[in-house]
Amino acid sequence: MIRKRVTLADVADRAGLSKTTASMVLNGRNDVRLSPEAFRRVLAAAEELGYRPNVAARSLRTSKTATIAFVSDIVATTRFAGDMIRGALDAAREHDHVLLIAETQGDEAIEQQAIEAMLDRQVDGMIYASMATRQLSVPTSLLGRPIVLLNATSADPEQPLPSIRPDDGAAGYAVAMALLRSGHREGIVLVGRNELKERDPRVSLAAGARLEGITRALAEHGVALAGEAFCEEWQPEEGYAGMRRLLSGQSRPRAVICLNDRLAFGAYQALTEAGLHVADDVSVVSFDDDALASWLRPGLSTAALPHEQMGRAAVELLIQPDQTTEQRLTPMPLITRASIAAPSTD
Repeated sequence: MIRKRVTLADVADRAGLSKTTASMVLNGRNDVRLSPEAFRRVLAAAEELGYRPNVAARSLRTSKTATIAFVSDIVATTRFAGDMIRGALDAAREHDHVLLIAETQGDEAIEQQAIEAMLDRQVDGMIYASMATRQLSVPTSLLGRPIVLLNATSADPEQPLPSIRPDDGAAGYAVAMALLRSGHREGIVLVGRNELKERDPRVSLAAGARLEGITRALAEHGVALAGEAFCEEWQPEEGYAGMRRLLSGQSRPRAVICLNDRLAFGAYQALTEAGLHVADDVSVVSFDDDALASWLRPGLSTAALPHEQMGRAAVELLIQPDQTTEQRLTPMPLITRASIAAPSTD
């Protein structure tokens, strides 16, 4: 048996009030004066009858569909970055919006199909997201529409667009300061230098910003890096190889800054093979707060990527009444675990 759709007129009849009054109550109109009794009767009738508003009809009246598109490269299928979607979903729900999610796997043809499908559904705005923090070329079909770039900025200086990304520069400063405050002044090495990531913002905005923050903090305290390991990729095997190269030098490192947690995972293995204990012999600090950071022993101190907060902020920035070109940096809190200690005296 097909259940008859409950209409606004049904609610008005049950409440014993006009359809206009029922509409004002259910649409949250605050510009008219209605008695508390009218509100009570309409809301009670709507709940009793199981009334659901006609979203399609409302969108015709308001030119708003209360839907937001979230288009990304590989965010949705990446567990780590998926927190951006979780934050966006929570914020959308809190603001009575629906989030439509599409992933392109970096394929331009799939991306264009996804964007056209979202625009065909008359979404109110678009969150255009990237897994890696970098500059993006925004499709021309999105220009002139409400849009927020998430974990990215626009590659076109003539087309500044609102964006949300992590504050990697401040995080680099905080990571270096964590070692300095523990007394480290000598033997600080860096694992993860990568000229391509540092030079090309279309590849990475994080690498250069993290490096700038680190070097600024060290320079303020008259400290120079004792060594650097260049890595083609920020993966465990590169961290392992880079740490082994640094350990083969004339003086043993006393503290290690890794440019992400996967590199730190590899560095841990190299230190263990060399008979060194993290924290007791060599302090280690890193970036991202990947799940593995808390599972390493000892736990890895790291600046956390605020993916969930960034997802929330993207929705809130997108639905605000006045569109801006705000470039918002989200703080990366330092998660202090047991991988940092005062320098050993040997």
